Amino acid sequence: MASLRSWLLSALTVANVALAAPQPKLAPRATTTASAWLVSESAISLERILSNIGATGQYALSADSGIIIASPSTDNPDYYYTWTRDSALVIKTLVELLRNGETSLQSTIIDYINAQAFLQTVSNPSGSLSDGTGLGEPHFNVDETAFTGAWGRPQRDGPALRATALIDFGNWLLSNGYESYAVENIWPIVRNDLSYVAEYWNQTGYDLWEEVDGSSFFTIAVQHRALVEGNTFATAVGSSCSYCESQAPQILCFLQSFWTGSYILANFANNGRTGIDANSVLGSIHTFDPNAACDDTTFQPCSSRALANHKVYTDAFRSIYTINDGIASNAAVNTGRYPEDTYYNGNPWFLATLAAAEQLYDALYTWNKIGSITVDSTSLAFFQQLYSSAAVGTYASSSAGYSAIVDAVQTYADGFVTLVETHAMTNGSLSEQYDRNLGTELSARDLTWSYAAALTANMRRNAVVPQPWGETAASSVPPVCSSTSVVGSYSTVTLSSWPSTFTAGTASSSTTSTGTGTGTGTSTTTTGTGCAAATTVTVTTTVTTTSACTTPTAVAVTFDAIVTTTYGENVFLSGSIAALGSWDTSDAIALSAADYTSTDNLWFATIDLPAGTTFEYKYLIVESSGTIVWETGDNRSYTVPSACGVSTATEDDTWQ
Repeated sequence: MASLRSWLLSALTVANVALAAPQPKLAPRATTTASAWLVSESAISLERILSNIGATGQYALSADSGIIIASPSTDNPDYYYTWTRDSALVIKTLVELLRNGETSLQSTIIDYINAQAFLQTVSNPSGSLSDGTGLGEPHFNVDETAFTGAWGRPQRDGPALRATALIDFGNWLLSNGYESYAVENIWPIVRNDLSYVAEYWNQTGYDLWEEVDGSSFFTIAVQHRALVEGNTFATAVGSSCSYCESQAPQILCFLQSFWTGSYILANFANNGRTGIDANSVLGSIHTFDPNAACDDTTFQPCSSRALANHKVYTDAFRSIYTINDGIASNAAVNTGRYPEDTYYNGNPWFLATLAAAEQLYDALYTWNKIGSITVDSTSLAFFQQLYSSAAVGTYASSSAGYSAIVDAVQTYADGFVTLVETHAMTNGSLSEQYDRNLGTELSARDLTWSYAAALTANMRRNAVVPQPWGETAASSVPPVCSSTSVVGSYSTVTLSSWPSTFTAGTASSSTTSTGTGTGTGTSTTTTGTGCAAATTVTVTTTVTTTSACTTPTAVAVTFDAIVTTTYGENVFLSGSIAALGSWDTSDAIALSAADYTSTDNLWFATIDLPAGTTFEYKYLIVESSGTIVWETGDNRSYTVPSACGVSTATEDDTWQ
């Protein structure tokens, strides 16, 4: 059987290259070292992130519990602080991992939430909580005291990103039976941040590189997202956010002004730069909504605007870094923050180069989901750079042009990852930058954000996407932009006790929470129409305890497929996650015909899969000649169960 299995997989590989077999909609077919490196690097990245979180991380032992340090580096440069923006992006990544089975991250996320509730109250050079101004302070000391030195402040992206991260976890709580904690512990923190966004979005601040005082594309994009999903979350926890509803459309309206006609202007600021900046790529991937298709208004990763911008951005670095010399014009290059950068002499950044890859993985996911690629005059140059025959029009997934474009974009995206692998240390360590001439790592070591970027790139490459945030219902641009804002209302938050652990589908015990809100001794929830109403109430939450059980990290899923075959034919399963080969047919899963009869054409396989993982898949037949035949129709979709006590599951399918 071993030799037969080997032959079959060999036949799959040969046939996939030689024959124009039907392909599934989500089928990146380029095979490089990118996949293998991302898998190994993801394990390292998670370990290094946890090492950078106080008070138990080996590099953050002097930091308070839940404080995420930017880097262990304390000199040249000193990054041993906690940034609101960086921390929110990191914790959002951990929440995604939690959703996909990493249940051990629960306590880390809770520690972060506890720390953020306190940091919101810390008066600082940007201001205080009383009028919300203190929420714009970019970073704090690791002991949760204010950093009082000179700095580029305020920075207005932090509250929006923190709200987004906490809303994601709050929705996880709601879906797993922990409504009381979403209401009492998540919403009050989120409400403060949403109030800040609604009140101050129309005022200038420093960009994510902390150098430019103006209006930043990245900041405006994430602020729009925060208010949109904040409004939905408010409803889910029995509250409301009229500020979100009134301000989100105006923020979206302003966002359109960053489009120059050929690329996204990173900042409205008088700084003498072109405005070509990783800011724009990061803004696109951090507002990616897997349900949004290729919408231009929010600069979705596969939108014509975002793709045109991707080309302008990456091309800007082709000739300025020595390590890019000799790289073909249609191949990936090392990228940095912006071409005029002089910080540490201006170098490629790991997170920037990974972001260039991630945008393309997002695009591949969306094209394959909707089953077509549309090329217009705005995006034509991007496509022709990778596929010279590209022309204005729509390529259906069944066309040769579609397959050629997908292959080219996949190879291009993997190229950015391969460059990162080339310049990363052999032990997987990722610093902030690597030298533009030599490629050696420099600046802050073990940058937490670099590791988060590796994790999200790996997830997107495997078609593991974030939760939708509501883009499809919030992408209509008002006919006239207005310079509006609202006066927010802010409350000190004291959290109720968390359970010792969460188990999917059931809450833990009967709890009465007490806390403080606007000078009182009770916990605060919103009553009224604004997203930051100051009404104070006492909340008593009673939940039902069920018998203790363990949340699974993996579930043995049996795929039963009714497939009528003839002698010599074999059935395989291929899908969008690594466990199913990431659509690489050479790694497809062989099904067994041990129970196959003339009246019950059953093929089956049992596979251990991470609990909670959502993926797409299809069946294929390998004929005796080695020819591959894919089943027709849309990709199948499956979510691995994650309820406590579940260890096995069965999926019944019939060949289509």
